[in-house]
Formats: sequence, C-alpha cells, structure tokens
Amino acid sequence: MPDLLLEFLSEEIPARMQARAAEDLRKLVTDRLVAEGLTYDGASAFATPRRLALTVHGLPAKQSDIKEEKKGPRVGAPDNAIAGFLKAAGLKSISEAKVQPDKRGDFYIAVIDRPGRDAIDVIKDVLHATIATFPWPKSMRWGARSAKPGALSWVRPLHSIVATFGPETEEPAVVPLDIDGIKGGDETRGHRFMAPMPFKVRRFNDYVEKLEKANVVLDPARRANIILTDAKNLAFAQGYELVEDDGLLAEVAGLVEWPVTLMGTFDQAFLSIPGEVIRATIRNNQKCFVLRDPQTAKLVNKFILVANEEATDGGKAIVAGNERVIRARLSDAKFFYETDLKTRLEDRLPKFEQIVFHEKLGTQAERIARIAALAVQIAPSVKAKAVQAERAAALCKADLLTEVVGEFPDLQGLMGRYYAEAQGEDEAVAHAIEDHYKPKGPDDLVPGDPVAIAVALADKVDTLVGFWAINEKPTGSKDPYALRRAALGIIRIVTENELRLPLRALLWRHFGAVARDEALASAITMLHPLNEQIAKISASDIELAVKLEVLVSEKAKQVAKPLLVQAHTYLQQTHDLITFFADRLKVQLREKGARHDLVDAVFSLSGQDDLLMIVRRVEALGKFLDSDDGKNLLAGYKRATNIIRIEEKKDKREYTGAPDAKRYQLPEEKALAEAIDVAKKDASAAVGKEDFAAAMRAMAKLRPRVDAFFDKVTVNVDDMALRENRLKLLNEIREATRAVADFSKIEG
Repeated sequence: MPDLLLEFLSEEIPARMQARAAEDLRKLVTDRLVAEGLTYDGASAFATPRRLALTVHGLPAKQSDIKEEKKGPRVGAPDNAIAGFLKAAGLKSISEAKVQPDKRGDFYIAVIDRPGRDAIDVIKDVLHATIATFPWPKSMRWGARSAKPGALSWVRPLHSIVATFGPETEEPAVVPLDIDGIKGGDETRGHRFMAPMPFKVRRFNDYVEKLEKANVVLDPARRANIILTDAKNLAFAQGYELVEDDGLLAEVAGLVEWPVTLMGTFDQAFLSIPGEVIRATIRNNQKCFVLRDPQTAKLVNKFILVANEEATDGGKAIVAGNERVIRARLSDAKFFYETDLKTRLEDRLPKFEQIVFHEKLGTQAERIARIAALAVQIAPSVKAKAVQAERAAALCKADLLTEVVGEFPDLQGLMGRYYAEAQGEDEAVAHAIEDHYKPKGPDDLVPGDPVAIAVALADKVDTLVGFWAINEKPTGSKDPYALRRAALGIIRIVTENELRLPLRALLWRHFGAVARDEALASAITMLHPLNEQIAKISASDIELAVKLEVLVSEKAKQVAKPLLVQAHTYLQQTHDLITFFADRLKVQLREKGARHDLVDAVFSLSGQDDLLMIVRRVEALGKFLDSDDGKNLLAGYKRATNIIRIEEKKDKREYTGAPDAKRYQLPEEKALAEAIDVAKKDASAAVGKEDFAAAMRAMAKLRPRVDAFFDKVTVNVDDMALRENRLKLLNEIREATRAVADFSKIEG
C-alpha cells in the first residue's frame, strides 16, 4: 500500500516548540485523512532544528466510492424548497429523485453516488488545510509576499516542502502542492554547513538514510541518546562523572542536527561558589553540562558542550568561545554571591514592607509575619522548637532579595540556606529556609525535619487561606496561584511524616490573621472550640447573631455581633476549604489505587479533618469492602436505606429515633437490635483507639444478623406501629455504620 512522506525545511525552529509541533503535524494530518476515508497502518513524526517530518504508511490509493441518501422536502412542497433541495443534492430535475413514503406523507429522496477520489488529490487538500491552520505558538511572514492577504505564515521562513506518495514497488509521485509559491517536491538538503547541497528522496527509509549521510540525525530521541552516551564516555575518559539533566538534554537535542560533544574548562577559583550556582550559570547561559568528581560528588572545573558540526580544528575554536562566555558569566555569578554574603538575611527584611504580595492581602512583610506566627502555632503539633520555627519563617523569603536569586529564581530557598549557614544560623533553621518550598511537585521529597515541616505548612496554609479569603479559588483548569499544589503539598507533608494536625481549627484561626483584624482573630480564637455547632447555622440566617450568642460563653457574648457574623462566614469558608482538601486527597489516593468514593465516605463524617487518620480509615475501609463480609454488609445497608428512603418519601416523614424494644416480635428483630448495639459500642471504642481495622471487624459482625432480618422479617406490615418500629430499626443500621464511614457515599 502507498506511503506518504512529508518534510518542511525551514530556518531554525525553537527547541521548546519542536516536540509539540511534530505531534500537532501527525495528529492534524492523520485526523483529516481518516475523516476523508483514508485509513492508515501507522504514522510517525520527527523534528530537528530545521525540519518537521512525517511518514504515514499503509494508505489506500483511492477513496472508497460513497453512496448516500439525502432526504428532501415533502411531495407538493413549494417550488423554492424543491429548487434548494435539487441544488444541494446536485440533481438537475425532481424526476431524478425517488419518492419515499413516510408516516407524515411522501418525501423526495436523492440517491447520490459519489466516486472515490484518488488519494493523492485528497492528500493535497489535507496538506493545504494543515499548513494554513498549523497552530504554532508564534509564527511569522517574510519576503515580498508577506503583506498579501492569506500569505503563508510559519514559525520561521520556510524553504522547501517534500511531499511524496506512492507504493514501495513504484517511483512515488510528488503531491502537487503550491503553498504561496513554495511547491511540493522530492528534494531536500542536509546539514546547513556540512552537507548543504540538495538531493532527492523517494520514501521514508530512503529519506532517513540520505539524511544520515548528509549529517542529519532525524529522530530527536536518537540525537539525545547520542549526546548522553558520548558525554558520559567523554567524562569517564577523564575520570569524571556527568551530572545528568533530562530537561537540558531534551533542549540540546533540539538545538543540533549532528551532535558532537566536546569538553571545556573554567578557572578553578570559581569552585568557591556553590555548585548549584555554577550549574545554573553554565546551564542557563550556554546550555552545557557540568561534571563532578565521582569520589566526592563535588563539581570539577570542567563542562561538556554539544556542537552542531565536526569542526576542521577538532572543535578547539568552539570550545574556546564557550570558555570565554562561561568565564564571564561565572565572574558575574561569583560577584553576585560574594556581594550577597555582605548583607545578613534579617537586614534585607525591611525592603519587604515596600513590596506588595497581593493588593488584598497586604505586603510581603505582612505575609512573612503571618507565616512566622502560624509556624509558632504549628510547632508543637510537629514537635518543632517554636523559637527555631519562628526564626526560620522570618528569614525564609529573604533570599528573594539577593542578587543570585534575582538572576536565577529557581535557586530560591537553596541560596537562603547557604546564606543562613554563612551567617551562623542553626542548622535546622538553615535547612528549613531551603525546604519550606517543598514539595514542589509529585516527584519532589517532602521536608522531614520538624522545623522545616512547621515553616512549610505555615507557608502553604497562608497561601490557601489568603486566596480563599479573597475568593480567588481555582476554577476548572485555571489555578494561577497554584492552590491545588499547595493543598497536595500539605497532604503529603502530613501523611508522609505521619503527623496529627488539627486542620479545621488551624485554617479557621488563620482567616482572622489574613483579615488583619485583631478583634476578629480574637473572636475566632474564642469561638473555635464550638466550630462544629456554629457551622450548622446557615450563613444566610437573619437570626444568625442571636443563635451564635446562645452557643458561646458569657465572655464570648461580649464580642460584637458583626464580628460573630464575620467569624461564622470564615468558618463556612473553612468548611469549603476542607472540601477542597478532600478533593485533592481523592486525587492522591486514586493515584495510589484507592477509591475516591471511600474518601467521600470518611470525609462526610462530622469533624473529619485529621488527614493522617482519614488516610488510615480509608485504607481500612477499602480492605473491609474487598472482603465478603464488607460486600454483604454494604449490600444490606443499601437495601435498608432504599426501603427507608422509599417509605419516607411516601409517608412524607423521617423514621429516625430509637425503636421500641417492646415491639420486637420476631427473634431476628431482637438479634439485629442487639448486634447493632454491640457493633456501635465496639466500633466506637476501636475508632477511639484509632484501630480502624478493629472497627471494621466490629461492623462485620452485623452481616449475618442483617441477612437474617431481611430473610425472615417483613417490614411493610399492616400494623402501622410495628411497621414504624421496623423502619426505625433499619435506620439503626445506617446510624451504626456511621461509626466508621458514611456508607451512603460508597458506590456499588
């Protein structure tokens, strides 16, 4: 079957755009081919700095013939309706149409036989449409025709297009493209300097072979592998070890068509600055790799660069040029670092008073003060020293004002640690300054030192509460302040360090701090032991203040009613934020194989905000529901609740409250009631000891009693008092299971 070969040769395509462009080319072309009835066996796309290439193999030589029926107007319809139908169907007269009976009358039907087009003609149209709508992030027009309407727009000036199509056994045909004067052909060029002369290609295998001879490696993955292998070998030959960098490797592979690795040197005096600064300088400015001593793991004064040609002098001039630039850049970095060391971190803090963090959340200085106060609150819960937590929090953002971090923002936190160590700060404080940003992503480690944990949690809680308070919450795929990442960071820190954190109280109290209202903060502190009762009062209740006063102590009654109302509003936002945590926890647990509905079942229980206990309870619940006892108890629960729901809807009332033991008539009723009492008691005791597996085992004992009840007891009897009592007994099953989870949230 015929194959398609396509290549766009242009000026250099930015490395960051290449992978996406290759994928876009593959998808756009193949989707349009399939839409035109041209299915294929396989397709692959490739990118180099100067070309995008696509091969599609196993295409048919021609479209299949198409036969379709087009329904027209009713027989006897107005002339203009019939004329429109004839035009749309391509018929000359209504006599060419068939009449088809319908329950609403007779209608005209046009039977259209459309012969399939040659695939090469379809491909021409597909490629025209693809090129005209190609989604480059940025594109340009060039030359004398650039001002013409509809002129070709491409990422960089386009030089030629290869477009051939045909079976392997025959000479392929050139697809007759003409894109703004650039015609499709079968001629391309190799490496810009090493093989600039044009040559003809036929199909993909021939194309790859000839490119290789013309010093072009088409596959970016192969170029990356060549660079990595050669760089490792070159380093090993000199007794060094390559510091691998996947991001840099992918970028460099997008900068060269014929990779050649070379080694350069810089002045040993530069090794006095932190290795991360050296690496960032060399990486960001020259796209070079650094090397280290395999014995000490410290950087050496060598680097590896990747050239795009085999120079006649063996690369000496290329290496010398890179050494000159790197020397200048490292001189700047050394100056920045040594200048930064002259100013203590705390002496930089006053500048934050002039820097706005967010117009509704105050300055950076105010935010740092909130983080420090919150870190002190958290310290006892994570077994950190409050003095160290406060000191680390006060200094954690100071390196943002340093020269090195200004030049290399990715080094924030790390440079703070270096500067803290240099000025003699406690080791726990210095490491907390570095680690408080962690985890930065799903693969990043979480902080493990208590002081770092306290500061990291305080930083993330302040971010979440602050933007929640001003209603800047994530919406859909938009999360400009990375609040989802902050919540996941808190979840990971808590669960991976097995911490017990009173999350709800912590969040609610911090809303008062974010509001920058001391009276409100005091009111929240006073009220927080009652947050569960207060939360049940509707935020729109006009008697809110009165109901609040009933709940609070005599001392709290002295708080102004507006503060009570505002405190309750923030409590509602706290519950909303807790729900947000539940959603993030679902994502994390689902990635680990847990069911999201089990998280809902546990979170739905009143007052659940201990993330570690929630995870453990979810794990125990998952294991229980995988057992036969768990599956059968869930089935019995669903059956009981379905009966109650139907009867409550029919009777327009709820069947809650304790059943009357005197009305039990059958032994199965009495046995179920006794089993429920025992299960409630045992499960609650087990939950109190945080032994969730034991709580599940206590629930499992209900299973045979529930099965026996449904087997022997009729609920909807004529005796209304007995019916009510049995419905209340069924409701007791629902209430009993709430000792471990809200079974109504469990699917299945």
